[in-house]
Order: sequence, then structure tokens, then C-alpha cells
Amino acid sequence: MNEPIIVVENLLRCFTNGSSEITAVNHLNLTVQTGEIYGLVGPDGAGKTTLFRLLVGALRPDGGNGRIVGYDLAQDIEKVRHQIGYLPQRFSLYGDLTVGENLRFFAEAHGITAAAWRQRKTEMLAFVGLSEFEDRLARNLSGGMKQKLGLATALIHRPRLLLLDEPTGGVDPVTRQDFWQLIGRAVTREGVTVVVSTPYMDEASRCTRIGFMNGGRILAEGTVKELIRPLDGRILELAGTNPRQLRQIILADPDVEAVQTFGSKLHVRVKASTAEAVQQRLQQTIGTSGIALNRLRPIASTLEDVFIDLLENGNHEQTRH
Repeated sequence: MNEPIIVVENLLRCFTNGSSEITAVNHLNLTVQTGEIYGLVGPDGAGKTTLFRLLVGALRPDGGNGRIVGYDLAQDIEKVRHQIGYLPQRFSLYGDLTVGENLRFFAEAHGITAAAWRQRKTEMLAFVGLSEFEDRLARNLSGGMKQKLGLATALIHRPRLLLLDEPTGGVDPVTRQDFWQLIGRAVTREGVTVVVSTPYMDEASRCTRIGFMNGGRILAEGTVKELIRPLDGRILELAGTNPRQLRQIILADPDVEAVQTFGSKLHVRVKASTAEAVQQRLQQTIGTSGIALNRLRPIASTLEDVFIDLLENGNHEQTRH
């Protein structure tokens, strides 16, 4: 079996903020297998960007160790960098350079010879669909085109590992769809392993495995099926008039753990093996309250339900598979 492309143990990074110390990455353990698309999901401030910066050597860890693409994270950081393509959250293109010139700059920055980068530039422009825009100034590209160019620059030197920090933030749904198709093609055609952070659960569901991160730690990880399994049979969906009073009635039930709003509906998380009893009690209680109940039914759990559960119970045991 191939060696995992990322193995980090007890990774630690702290920052000083005035007189206080903030732990951004808190003794984090992470293993990513070659060929995976590993999705990192977590709220702002969870430590995702700091983790990426540690993996590419932009920051030095305060503790822990790891191997990235077979190289020691502390001793061989220059070798690590040559094997990683990185698209940061605030990627800055050179606006006064054309699309082609940006690709040339990043190719030469990675030591690619002129003979090699010309062919590679042509390949990458075709790959991301920007061939006809090679001579356009980067500042004149749309947001989605800039992200595609960013992906091309991250792939120009044929990395084995691609790190993408919220690459589709602020772009429209169609562009997000296109970008994720490119990610999938990068895995199959370029042979890269991808670690991507995203705030979108529909994007996370495309990943081979998902890690939910908060407080600088991976709270749980696994496939979509593995992550939602603990909540199977524990989610009820309700909709009715007077949502505020409806929520109060629901929370008064002893077997209800949490209530979350999803658009016009409420998702109710109940204790294991109590869904049927809770449904019957709520049907009766709400029926005598004067609230018009439009919907009350069990539904399949979602990644959103898992995420909320993890944030509320951040200290529970990690799910490892």
C-alpha cells in the first residue's frame, strides 16, 4: 500500500494576541491517502487556513511532526513546497500581466525551463478553459475566470498534492459547479491528491472523505455515509404557524436535543431510539396548542445536521475510519 501523502501528528501552532495566546491548530492529527479528495469543513476561525499555511511551510509549527509527500515537514520543507500546489483563500494574480504571462511567471518561479513551460502553459490553458483568453490582462477576468487561472498556476509545476483554501468563495453556483468538475479532472488526469476547505456542504459531499474542524482540531472524519450514520433515525422535520411558540413546545420535550431552522422548516434532533415517541408526543402537544402543523415527519440526516451536532458537542469522541 502506498504511503499516505499527508501524515501529521500533534501539530500545534499558537499566536500571541496582546497578552493572550490563541491556539489556532491544537495538537491536530491528520492522515490523507494518495488519490483522495479530502474536504475540510469548519466555521471561520476553526484553524483551516493556518493548517494549510503550516503544510506549505509558510508558518513553522510550535509542536508536532509530519511527513508531506514523503518528506519531513520540519527538515525538508523546500522539497515539500516543490510537490505542493497551493491556492490560498486570498489568491493574488498579477493584474498587469496577461493570463499567459501569469502562468509563465509561476512556472519559472518553480524552476521550469522555457522549453517545458511553454507546452505546460498550453496544456493548463486548455485544461481550465482559458485558451482563448491567454492575452487578456488578469485584472480584466471575471471572478470565476480568476479562480480557474489560480488553479492553473497551482498545477503548472505538476504537483502531487493540491491544497485549495475555500476556492469557490464568492462565485456563482454555475462557476462552483464548473470548478469542482476541474478538481475531479485534476485528480484523474493530473494524478494529484486534493485537500480542499469549503463552507458549502454540497461541495463537501463530493469529497472522498470529510474532516469537520473546530478549535484547531479535527472533531470527526469519514465518508458522508460514515458521518451521518450516528444521526440516522434521529432527525424530525417540522413546519407550522407561530415558529417561536412551536420551537418552545419542541424544546420542552425531554428527548429533544436540539432544534435548528432550515428555511421555513425546523430540524429536530432527538435522542437515539426516541424519534417515534417524540413524534407522537409533539403531534398531541402541538395539536392542543392552536398551532397549525403543516409537517411533522422523520427525515434522513444531512451533513448540516452532523456539523451542527459536532459544533454543539465538540468534545465528543472523534470518528475515525
